[in-house]
Amino acid sequence: MDTIDKGILAHLQRDSATPVSDIAESVGLSSTPCWRRIKKLEEEGAVRRRVALADKGALNLNLTAFVAVKAARHSETWVEKFAKAVRRIPEVVEVHRMSGDVDYLMKVVAPDMAHFDRIYKRLISAAEYSDVTSTFSMEELKYTTELPLDYA
Repeated sequence: MDTIDKGILAHLQRDSATPVSDIAESVGLSSTPCWRRIKKLEEEGAVRRRVALADKGALNLNLTAFVAVKAARHSETWVEKFAKAVRRIPEVVEVHRMSGDVDYLMKVVAPDMAHFDRIYKRLISAAEYSDVTSTFSMEELKYTTELPLDYA
């Protein structure tokens, strides 16, 4: 990935709806070669997809919870059951397998605590756990979907 690709990717991360002609001008290309580079970045997987980022507040998703899960057992069957369950819950927006004391960490969004409680009950009925602990975000100090490009 050269500096032109990184420039293109920086623009796409900020706003994927930016016209190709504007991106091309900013990186010193004409539109067609810029478009080809964008397509290549997509084909190579550097650009997974282009999306619109919705605002949680505008969608009445004012509560963000981080749910730490300790598995009851460590087996492929358990993981498959757990993964299937969390994929069915749209309010679960991220799930990470962790090292350390917690096996999985989830990010969950909800309108309010009552709705979160319903999500929690769905979650705990979906699989067996050793422990499930929820913590709640009081304030979001930083949020970005833009990845650093210095390592590409």
